[in-house]
Amino acid sequence: MHAPIKYFEKGLSYAAHGAWVVYDRLNRVNQRPSFIPKWSDKPVLKSYEKSKPPLGWPRETDSLCPICTREARQAILDGKKDVSVLLNEKVGEIKATILERDGKIMMVKDCPLHGHFEDVMAIDTAFFKHLEQVFPGRDIRAHNDEKLHNHGSSTILHGRGAVLTIDLTNRCNMMCDPCFMDANQVGFVHELTWDDIKTVLDNAISVKPRRQMSVQFSGGEPTISPYFLDAVRYARKVGYNSVQAATNGIEFAKSPEFARAAADAGLRYAYLQFDGIGNAANAHRRVGNLFDVKLRAIENLYAAGVDIVPVVTIVNGVNNEQVGRIIEFALDNPRKINFLSFQPVSFTGRDEEITDERRHAQRYTLSHLAHDVKKQTGLGEPVRDWFPISFMGTFTDWADVTHGAEKEFGQLTCGCHPNCGVGMALMIDKETREAVPVTAFLRAEQLAKDVAAVTDGGRSRFVSNLGMALALMRNYDPFKAPTHFKLIDLLKKFDKTFGATKSAEKGKYGRVEGDRTMQDITKRRSDRWNFLFIAGMWFQDLFNYDFRRTEMCIIPYATQQGEISFCAYNTGIGWRNIIEKMHMTATLTKWYDEHGRHEIFAGNKPVPLASTAHSLRLNEEAVRAGAQTDLDDLGIAKNAREEKLAARRHKSPEDAAREDAHNADMARLYRQHVLKEEATLQIQGLGGKKKTQAPAPVLHKPAI
Repeated sequence: MHAPIKYFEKGLSYAAHGAWVVYDRLNRVNQRPSFIPKWSDKPVLKSYEKSKPPLGWPRETDSLCPICTREARQAILDGKKDVSVLLNEKVGEIKATILERDGKIMMVKDCPLHGHFEDVMAIDTAFFKHLEQVFPGRDIRAHNDEKLHNHGSSTILHGRGAVLTIDLTNRCNMMCDPCFMDANQVGFVHELTWDDIKTVLDNAISVKPRRQMSVQFSGGEPTISPYFLDAVRYARKVGYNSVQAATNGIEFAKSPEFARAAADAGLRYAYLQFDGIGNAANAHRRVGNLFDVKLRAIENLYAAGVDIVPVVTIVNGVNNEQVGRIIEFALDNPRKINFLSFQPVSFTGRDEEITDERRHAQRYTLSHLAHDVKKQTGLGEPVRDWFPISFMGTFTDWADVTHGAEKEFGQLTCGCHPNCGVGMALMIDKETREAVPVTAFLRAEQLAKDVAAVTDGGRSRFVSNLGMALALMRNYDPFKAPTHFKLIDLLKKFDKTFGATKSAEKGKYGRVEGDRTMQDITKRRSDRWNFLFIAGMWFQDLFNYDFRRTEMCIIPYATQQGEISFCAYNTGIGWRNIIEKMHMTATLTKWYDEHGRHEIFAGNKPVPLASTAHSLRLNEEAVRAGAQTDLDDLGIAKNAREEKLAARRHKSPEDAAREDAHNADMARLYRQHVLKEEATLQIQGLGGKKKTQAPAPVLHKPAI
């Protein structure tokens, strides 16, 4: 039996539909032209002015040969080719076709030297088609960016970005698999100086469109950088409201005082590595009590006022059965968790030379995620409730117009390719823990069309807000919403999220700017309704690389060589390998002599915790469950280390002995020629001798 308010709201929905018809017709008359905001040198785009990359299938795109690319990268590192080839040549590039086969979407490609490669893009063609059909189009083309976006075929061309990632250090206090940066394994330290950090943050606000991005400090483990707190503070100072740390949580778990210091510096989000429920589910990270660490980190961070985003690297056969358990954990703790980020594995870093057998067994796509969520939790229909994260661009476009031309920063916009990221939103009652997909009671596709029509009119703030309210009301079904959810709650949510009204901008729901206080944080957390966003972000690797995705990247890496697409940096041609060596801080030997060895938790070594107490609600059955054994049952290695051990077992004693001798020789040469202590150091492929205090060679000068 529905409450009377539900019937009243249904009547309002019908009335709003009638009012919308009148509003829409009037809004189409004498629409205002696009304006050029303060944060851009180009006008904001109308919905019908947006371009799109080639979509659908079969389609041809530009990709990479996994073997050619690795060989070309190594040639640069070995000095056989100059770094400039990446700017002037299509290094490693081959054509690829995206097509349907046996009910799956595949990428297939052929290299004239290395043969045939193929991989799965989706296991559900309807899901894949839906994501591409509702993609709203590319954001404003990047401009005033020549000094930061100049990376040949890997150059970012479209959009303003959403998360600016800055690796403070390649040092880490763990040594686990998978790791796309191969932390603690490269033989040298690459760590940004304080001047480096200020420069890349200052550079970031020079790009147009000027972006209100999230700034995410990463690594390695960013919290072990001596400049971590200063970097957070400075990012807030230059104008970024959302400052994040991508962290394993160890330092936050060990010290409530450190969590408090980070919050005081301006840390708003902790992107917390979180692979499953229970220590067994995290055993592949080889820290004895890693789940206990996560729980203590959540407690300390939340108490300090930092919001927590569990970030889950999903590997098929290793921890994909944890999807439902992690969502259940968020549903059971709605006051402390309001965002989940699932990241299907990218076979790069330590896993770049993965065997075909293991790659096919471990491959996990965004479509796998949508189906696992439904299968393991009963929540969400893959086609109805999942959308590309770029779908939100329609709503941020509306906010850009509503806020007017005088804003210093454009809205945070996720304008990536529809194959990159997806999301499903749940509305959760914090008191009853009832959860309902937002798109079960809100017609999302029609709402997006309505909001685009409002935005295209370019009207005043009041008229644009009126149009948004009518669009929400007419697409809202109160009978499918959570039991105690009301239409006014929906309107407040949009106001809180986008700062639609002036009172919202002034802190009605709690401020988010650099001067926010614990009172603001408490006010924002006091909302009865938790808008839990379950996101999936699928980073590319050499087997499914698509340059149409790279050029629309929303997660640029800020480096000494400009801002580079996440996938071009960590996978693709591998700019990370090149830049870190170009700007190497010191060899490990020299670093350890001058700074000492930082503590590393590996080999199942536990992290010392003052307490393991927590107030989080747990499913004890999930906590006690053992590690997933799918790959063990199939006899397939779980990671590169196991793969190498398995390959060795199949070698003859003579071949194994020759390999040992070769490795010993290489280790000796490595220590002799790379880890030696001299006034100068030969860095192969990057300009010969480099004085330890001299500036590293550059491709182009970063803007200062």
